[in-house]
Amino acid sequence: MTDSSTPEHGILRVHRILRPGFGTETAVYGTLLVSGLIAVSSLHGEKSARVLITMAVTVIVFWGAHVFAGTVARLGDPQSDIRQMHIGLALRESLTHSLGMLGSAAIPALVLLAGTTRIIPDDSANEVALWSGVVILAILGYIAFLRRGSPMIVRIAGALVTASFGFVFVVLKAWVH
Repeated sequence: MTDSSTPEHGILRVHRILRPGFGTETAVYGTLLVSGLIAVSSLHGEKSARVLITMAVTVIVFWGAHVFAGTVARLGDPQSDIRQMHIGLALRESLTHSLGMLGSAAIPALVLLAGTTRIIPDDSANEVALWSGVVILAILGYIAFLRRGSPMIVRIAGALVTASFGFVFVVLKAWVH
């Protein structure tokens, strides 16, 4: 592990504050979902507002399905004391576990909103939002290996491999477009 004198300690401190929403499998899955949605919904030169609406509605539907599935699974989990697990607790745990899916959409949504409001050029917003997913995945990969106490080269490799999943959507969009 890293000691408190290293600069990575600050990254881990921020990560602990952002967790449970950031750095979970739902954040990785959500980032991939959002990247795919942006890539597909912006293929035909759609305005950032339309891409934002498509992304937001789809993420909310998937998030709701994930919360529902998690709640049902927790109610029937043989590892937990079923008599103690009431629906409210199962729902609360599922909501907490699923925050990463919503959180993963925040930065791309802000970028798309910036395009919608013309803070950045509308035609650039979709591309920047798509690339933000690559950056988010790189950060998630880096932090995952940092938390394991991996050496810098492994953290960088983890970041690159994780980011490559987002890069696939960038290449797919460029190839199809």
